[in-house]
Amino acid sequence: MDLTMLRFACLLSVVSRVAGFAIPPLDYNADPVVVLDQLQQLAISTLQNGSQLLLSQGCSFTRAARRRDWEALSQAERKDYVQAVQCIIEKKPISDPTWASAARTRYDDFVALHTNVTLAVHNTGNFFAWHRYHLWAYEAALRDECGYKGYQPYWNWFSHRDNLLESPLFDGSSTSMGGDGEFFKHNGSLIDGGSLWIPSGKGGGCVKSGPFKGMQVHIGPTMPDMDGFVPVGGGSNDYNPHCLRRDITSYVTKTWATTANLLNATIGAASATIRDFQLEIEGSLSPGNIGFHLMGHAAMAADGADLYTSPNDPVFYLHHAMIDRIWWLWQVFHPEEARKIFGTITMFNTPPSRNATVDDLLDMKGLYPDRPISELLGTLDGSPLCYVYA
Repeated sequence: MDLTMLRFACLLSVVSRVAGFAIPPLDYNADPVVVLDQLQQLAISTLQNGSQLLLSQGCSFTRAARRRDWEALSQAERKDYVQAVQCIIEKKPISDPTWASAARTRYDDFVALHTNVTLAVHNTGNFFAWHRYHLWAYEAALRDECGYKGYQPYWNWFSHRDNLLESPLFDGSSTSMGGDGEFFKHNGSLIDGGSLWIPSGKGGGCVKSGPFKGMQVHIGPTMPDMDGFVPVGGGSNDYNPHCLRRDITSYVTKTWATTANLLNATIGAASATIRDFQLEIEGSLSPGNIGFHLMGHAAMAADGADLYTSPNDPVFYLHHAMIDRIWWLWQVFHPEEARKIFGTITMFNTPPSRNATVDDLLDMKGLYPDRPISELLGTLDGSPLCYVYA
């Protein structure tokens, strides 16, 4: 047996042992888009045939909302989503100015919240749950405040990974989330805490095409990764109006959006426990793998890659919907681990702190109700979540 086949045999062995159901033949060397679709079909069939996740409060697989791939939406559906985001951008903020005085729009509320709690919701025990709730609240705002009829779409990183600018998400058309930034001469970006250099793309300046051309944001940058993008301080009380900037960089997706990394995280060696899964997604487990979370942010660069103020870029929400989708897949495949969390309550346990628990309340600064992590661990629980990915 060659090394590739041996590694794949190990993957199948792990998932069979953990999830207790048969995995269909999957080609370790296949296109990751194809493999992800196979994993998706397996997850759906598992839920249809008697979910191993708790269903309650009127939610069920058949009643659940469907979050879909941006590329699966019709042009009209994409425009509806874009218009809802633009609507939120035009609305006045409702956040408390004592912690979000820089917010000038309803959209800024979500940026300010993320900025304010950054060090408590990354590389911590609430990373997945906090971002799931934040994403759900953003989706609810689009629907309840701006009349959006659909649900939060996601960015499939594996599609067009060799050239993101050909993706319907970034092609700069009227049905995209905007294109690249204007050319800004710079020497790439330093990611992963400044330890890894990635080459620059052909942008770096203000978004130059599509619905978010010239979009103004008001907070940050606080910890930018891109050379020449200068921080202005830190915090949601630091008002700094500037154009939304991007440097779409396919280098990171070509390098890390691979079939091997997808299988490893969802059914492979890195999927056996919540600890291993989370470390893999956040890039702390496999040597040389930055993790899907950092990869997606680095692909946007500039505003979208700032640790604190990355929600300035509306693609943040499609990226985190994909993170949530991968977690959702993992939860379906690993029911015994699905409701566990890993980590302390401080980023990288600095300063040293206690372990997070599922009873911990997620801090939303009053922007929407604080909830215990336990209420955000199942997308079919019904309170408040009732959705699946399609």
